Amino acid sequence: MLLQHIWQNMGVNSNRVEDFCSQETTLRITTESVMPGMEIHKVCLPPKKTTLQKLKQRLGEIFFPDDPLYRFKNRTWCKKLLLGLQFLFPIFQWGPEYSLKLLRSDIISGLTIASLAIPQGISYAKLANLPPIVGLYSSFVPPLIYSILGSSRHLGVGPVSIASLVMGSMLSETVSPHDEPILYLKLAFTATFFAGLFQASLGFLRLGFVIDFLSKATLVGFMAGAAVIVSLQQLKGLLGIVHFTTKMQFIPVISSVFKHRDEWSWQTIVVGFSFLVFLLTSRHIVRISVLLMMVSTKRPKLFWVSAAAPLTSVILSTILVFCLKSKSHKISVIGYLPKGLNPPSANMLSFSGPDLALAIKTGIVTGILSLTEGIAVGRTFAALKNYQVDGNKEMMAIGLMNMAGSCSSCYVTTGSFSRSAVNYNAGAQTAVSNIIMSTAVLVTLLFLMPLFYYTPNVILGAIIITAVIGLIDYQAAYRLWKVDKLDFLACASSFFGVLFISVPLGLGIAVVVSVFKILLHVTRPNTLIMGNIRGTNTYQCLGRYKEASRVPSFLILAIESPIYFANSTYLQERLVHSPTVIFYLYLILRWIREEEDWIKANNEGTLKCVILDMTAVTAIDTSGIDLVRELRKMLEKRSFQLVLANPVGSVMEKLHQSKTLDSFGLNGIYLSVGEAVADISALWKSQP
Repeated sequence: MLLQHIWQNMGVNSNRVEDFCSQETTLRITTESVMPGMEIHKVCLPPKKTTLQKLKQRLGEIFFPDDPLYRFKNRTWCKKLLLGLQFLFPIFQWGPEYSLKLLRSDIISGLTIASLAIPQGISYAKLANLPPIVGLYSSFVPPLIYSILGSSRHLGVGPVSIASLVMGSMLSETVSPHDEPILYLKLAFTATFFAGLFQASLGFLRLGFVIDFLSKATLVGFMAGAAVIVSLQQLKGLLGIVHFTTKMQFIPVISSVFKHRDEWSWQTIVVGFSFLVFLLTSRHIVRISVLLMMVSTKRPKLFWVSAAAPLTSVILSTILVFCLKSKSHKISVIGYLPKGLNPPSANMLSFSGPDLALAIKTGIVTGILSLTEGIAVGRTFAALKNYQVDGNKEMMAIGLMNMAGSCSSCYVTTGSFSRSAVNYNAGAQTAVSNIIMSTAVLVTLLFLMPLFYYTPNVILGAIIITAVIGLIDYQAAYRLWKVDKLDFLACASSFFGVLFISVPLGLGIAVVVSVFKILLHVTRPNTLIMGNIRGTNTYQCLGRYKEASRVPSFLILAIESPIYFANSTYLQERLVHSPTVIFYLYLILRWIREEEDWIKANNEGTLKCVILDMTAVTAIDTSGIDLVRELRKMLEKRSFQLVLANPVGSVMEKLHQSKTLDSFGLNGIYLSVGEAVADISALWKSQP
C-alpha cells in the first residue's frame, strides 16, 4: 500500500502507462523497493492517430517504402517535369551525359553480346518449340524497348532458357507444335502478352513482393530439375534420333533414348559431342574470366574468344556441314529462315476460346520466372558498379517490352545472366549496348539469314546444354542442407517434381512446400526460457548462453513472433496444455511444469512470477489479446503473477484499447525484463 501510495502521489497510473511520453521519460524511485541506481521507466503508448492516418502509413510502408515522390518536393514545375521524364524513362537520366568514349565501350560490348544472342535466340526458340526465326525476332525488338525504359546499365535482354523451357513444356502438353503450329504460335504470343501484362501490373501497383513466394531454395531445385530435363531432351539432336518423345519427364525421355537406338547417327554424335566439349571448355574459361574481372579491371586474353564460342561453333559447324553435305545427309539442318523485319502479330493474339486459360496460366508462370531472373541479374551487376536498380521500374520495363514483343512476333524475354555477364565483362557502360546488339540482329535478319541454312540442329542442342548446365547449382543445394533442412526439402521437392512429374507441377509443389514453411514458422513461433547474464542487467536464452542463470522465483519467457489467430492456440498449448471440457479446460503451463520440476530437483525457491518478454512480438490481434487475458486468469488461479516486458507500440495500443492493461495492476508491465525483476524482487523484500 505504501508503494502504491508513492506511485499515486507521483502522478503515475496503476500500470505506469501514459498516453504519450512527456520529456520526463524516466522515473527514479528512492524507496527501498528498487535496486540502488535502478531506473524504472514509464511504458508509453504510441502517439494517437486516426484510423485513416494508420492506414495511410501502413499502405505507404507496403507500397512506397522508397518514397518515390520525395525527389519532387520543393521543386519548380520545369524541374518536376524533367524529374518525371527521368523517372519514367531512365534514358533521359544518363542520355544528356553520354559521350563518344562511352559509345566506343558500348559498341564493343553490344557486338560481343550479339555474337552470343544470335545463336542463343535460335536455340532457345527451339527449346520453346517455336520456329528459330522467332528467337531472332525476340532479340531485336525487346532490347530496344528496354534500353529506353530499363534502369540497369548492364542487363542483356533476350530469350532465356528457363522461360523458354517452361513455355514449351506447358503449351506442348495441350497443343502439339508439329500438328497445330499456327495455334501453338498464337498461344505463345498470347501467353507472352499476359506475361507482360502481369509483370507491368506488378510494377505499376508496386506489388513486387508477390514474386518473393518463389524462394531461393525453390528456384535452385526448379532450375536444376529443368536443366536436367532440357539436357536430356537435347539427346534427340546429339544422337540424331528422328522419332523422340514429346514428354518432359525423366523416365519417358530416357526410355525414348534407348528405345530408338537404331536411329543413332555416328556422324551427328561426333559433330555434336565435339562442339559440346568445345563449348563447355569455353564456358569454363568465361566463368574464370568473370571471377578474375570482379577483382581486376583487366580482361583475360582468352575472354574474347571464349565469349564468342557459341557464334564460332555455329559458323564452324555450318561450314563443315556445307562442305560435307554430300556425305553428311544424316545430319539434320535448320533449313530456310525468312529474311526481313519482325512481322506484326497483334492479329494472332487470342483472347477467347478454350485455350485462353492455358495461355494465361503459361503467361503468369513464365512471367514470374523471367521477372525473378531479370531483376536478380540486374541487381547483381548494379551492385558490382555501385548503382541502384529500381525493382518496380524494372517490372514495368520488362512487362511493357513483353507486351510490345507479343505484337511483333516475339515470345517471353528478360534479362539473361549469360548475356549480361558477357555484356558487363565486355565493358558496357549504358543500355546503348542493347541498341547495338539489336542493330546487329537487324543486319542479320535483313541480309544474313541464308547463311544459317546449313547450320546443324545438333549445334543448337549443344548450345542449349551448355547454357542450361549452369543452372545446376549443387553448391547452393549443399548449403541449403547444411543451413536449413526445410529449405532443402523445398529444393528437393522442386527438383524431383520437375524431373518425374512435370515442370509446372514441380514448381507448384515447391511453392506449396515454401508456403508450408512460412505457415510452420507463423503458427509455431519460437519460445525461449531466459536467464540473467551474471554481473549484468542483460537477459538471454538459457540454452544458448552458459553464463546465463535462472532468476529465483521467476520464469522468464521470450516469444519470438507476433501473437495472432494463426498461432495463439499453439502458444496457449505451448504455455498451457489443455484437455477439453465443453471446449477445453485450462490446466498446467508446460513451461511452469518444467520449471517446477527443475526447482524441485535443485531445491530452489518456489515459483511466483512469470515474465513474458514481448520485445519480438511485433503485432497482436484479438485472438492474441484473448490469449493474454486467459493466461493471466489461469496464472492468477495458481497464485502466479503475470508480467509483460517491453511490448512494442502497436501491441501496447491494442492492449490499452481492449482494456486488457487494466487487469494487470501496479506491477504488471515494465519497459524491460531487468526492471521487472529488480522492481518485483524489491517489492517482495519490502513485504513482511
